[in-house]
Amino acid sequence: MLKSVCEAALAAEREGVGAALVTVVGTEGSTPQKAGACMLVREDGTCVGTIGGGCVENEMVRRARLAIARRRPELASYELTADQAGEDGLVCGGRMQVFVDPLEPEPVLLVFGAGHVAVPLCRMARMAGFQVEVADDRAQFANAERFPDARAIVVEEMGAAAARMSLGPAAYAVVVTRGHRGDADALHAVLGRGLRYVGLLGSRPKMVHVFAELKQRGVAPAELERVHVPMGLGIGARTPEEIAVSILAELIAVRRGVPPGQVGSLKAPLPGRLREAP
Repeated sequence: MLKSVCEAALAAEREGVGAALVTVVGTEGSTPQKAGACMLVREDGTCVGTIGGGCVENEMVRRARLAIARRRPELASYELTADQAGEDGLVCGGRMQVFVDPLEPEPVLLVFGAGHVAVPLCRMARMAGFQVEVADDRAQFANAERFPDARAIVVEEMGAAAARMSLGPAAYAVVVTRGHRGDADALHAVLGRGLRYVGLLGSRPKMVHVFAELKQRGVAPAELERVHVPMGLGIGARTPEEIAVSILAELIAVRRGVPPGQVGSLKAPLPGRLREAP
């Protein structure tokens, strides 16, 4: 069974499907399965493997789907009592501890525009665990010399380039082209494709101009609301390298499921901290 669960986990990663590994990590008393039993739960609720069936398994499938949506692991304790068993009639009288671990496919960063910000962003994103793909219609910018860590470099206009890139639920699109038309073409190509993240570099006036064009092309308002613009966290960035850091920080926050309102400093006041003298 372990082999089939592992194969299912690898298949989910290849297909970009959300999934969670559910493993029994401890038991007390009489239980339908012992420590080590596991199953893979996909985001649609289908499973490979088992941790014992009945009420326990149904509850863990529910929790696994929540963990996939929240992108956070969970350690659950489950008592096999008559009240818990319900209509299933599975009353063992024991206790199970189950670890639910959401599995995510390797994230892919799609960078539309190979200018000054793209170079440090791609370099740092690869270090942070992202696969990187770059698109630009200028070969003198989009090349292996400037982007040695990119797994794909596409030299075409933005719409055609997007068709050759890894669009999907594990993809993060960053639009940093040299002009409004390129921005609009890239966004038009990726919106509505179920990407994890879509961001646009630029000011709010630029956003108004680009969004107006996209509305004329028939892009739904709900899709436009998904675009992160201005892209990146507010750290006072000015240089291309600093802007790249601010963008990557936002990508990491989205990847780790940190709500926008909770993104902030880790600094906490020290107990009894003395005020500095003026």
